[in-house]
Amino acid sequence: MDTDRAGLRERKKRETRIALSWAAIRLTVERGFANVRIEDIAAEAGVSTRTFSNYFGSKGEAIVARHHDRARAIAAALRDRPAGEPIWVAITQAALDGFALGEPMPDPGAPDHSWLAGLRLMVAEPALQSEFQKAGAAAEAEFALAVAERTGTDPARDVYPRLVAGVVGAALNVVTQQWLVAEPAQSLDGILRDVFGRLAAGLPAPH
Repeated sequence: MDTDRAGLRERKKRETRIALSWAAIRLTVERGFANVRIEDIAAEAGVSTRTFSNYFGSKGEAIVARHHDRARAIAAALRDRPAGEPIWVAITQAALDGFALGEPMPDPGAPDHSWLAGLRLMVAEPALQSEFQKAGAAAEAEFALAVAERTGTDPARDVYPRLVAGVVGAALNVVTQQWLVAEPAQSLDGILRDVFGRLAAGLPAPH
């Protein structure tokens, strides 16, 4: 019974963290970063500002939290891939499995242009750049460990796992940016397959 209660508490904590992060993203996209207060985020998620402070030190941390979650999900998915699978096949599938965090990939058929415009402004917000950089560094470190485990290399001494992690981080940024600016709209799933397919092929020059 104690184990059940502990599991329930952990699930509730994860749900609250996700709810706060999504509230921060949603309000920032709708209003702009400067026009969102921590009190607004807490109210949107249905919790107190004290609860917000238990999870995040700033609204920037809350916004970028989903980036951390995505990195952990992709690394976990890589660890779960079959052992004999070629490394870039495994990475591509891990990215596909982990990028959406268990949610449907956005449908390009009828994009919400105001939402996309707000997302573009959010990711370009100067006040968030340091948070995105910290999240990117943490993501690369997490992914390098997963690559090292899979390839039998040492991330502290061997360049391979850190190089792959850096390439994957850059590729995921390209996927996001391409999805935000593509005209006409493109499928996030399709862009991700295209980008990682090019990496798996050795990044040949376009013809």
